[in-house]
Amino acid sequence: MKQATAIAHPNIAFIKYWGNRDPNLRIPENGSISMNLADLSVKTTVSFGNEEEDCLILNGTPADASALQRVSRFLDLIRGLAGIHERARVISENDFPTGAGIASSAAAFAALALAATAAVGLHLSEKDLSRLARKGSGSACRSIPGGYVEWLPGETDEDSYAVSIAPPEHWALTDCIAILSTHHKPVGSTEGHALASTSPLQSARVADTPRRLNVVRRAILERDFPALAEMIEHDSNLMHAVMMTSTPPLFYWEPVSLTIMKAVREWRASGLPCGYTLDAGPNVHVLCPSEFAGEVTNHLKAIPGVQTVLLASAGGPARLVKE
Repeated sequence: MKQATAIAHPNIAFIKYWGNRDPNLRIPENGSISMNLADLSVKTTVSFGNEEEDCLILNGTPADASALQRVSRFLDLIRGLAGIHERARVISENDFPTGAGIASSAAAFAALALAATAAVGLHLSEKDLSRLARKGSGSACRSIPGGYVEWLPGETDEDSYAVSIAPPEHWALTDCIAILSTHHKPVGSTEGHALASTSPLQSARVADTPRRLNVVRRAILERDFPALAEMIEHDSNLMHAVMMTSTPPLFYWEPVSLTIMKAVREWRASGLPCGYTLDAGPNVHVLCPSEFAGEVTNHLKAIPGVQTVLLASAGGPARLVKE
């Protein structure tokens, strides 16, 4: 039996990925920048050789048919690379809510890509591992490198991958994640990406992305928090505007989401450095320099409807671990 275990972190996008140029290869319409989240992780063990059919256990429970099918299709790519036909048993556990807009699929497919390739004896470069993870979940390509990461959108399978633009220790930022709901969102990101082109705002969002990428990249490299905060909010609002004007429209915000967004801008105006961003879900990520995380957390917990606040600093790359 061939077996390996890997750990990967979810990531929070500062400049968002929304909409695909090629949905099958998950080649995005625009580039994106993110930060890996050190204190949240997915641990995945892949074993080849003892199963008649692929088997997927998520957090101790057999996965539903659609999740298993998605993982099986991904494993087929790895079987093709390795020249094998063996089925696999995949055991995956995460220590944060699944499918609630905290990039659980990004971490899951990054860990799966690394564990499965290691199990069959493939030793891929970071670039090729990122390319492979992208085919399972687009943003998974950003959970392969460490720290602050940029996804170079490319135009083909070969040139669409993620690279680290700064290591985790470059900038002590903390993501204070206000959890409003742990329920699985009704429309997943894969379905949402397919609707992006139906919004009249998507083409304008994509066309302006290089400018926003430049601002955020520079803000990270220069540790310019005010510039980062303004742009991550602007970019998040743009993505959600596309979602809300798609056909059919997608409304991921809840009333409390909007309450927090307005509050964060007020806190920043009064001198507390913080900025919000939301992925495809109602939970609000509030970024701040790490020394202000306690104050931001206290403010968030005082807002009715916030169930809890998860804290995560900048995290490292996907890695193999010994069982």
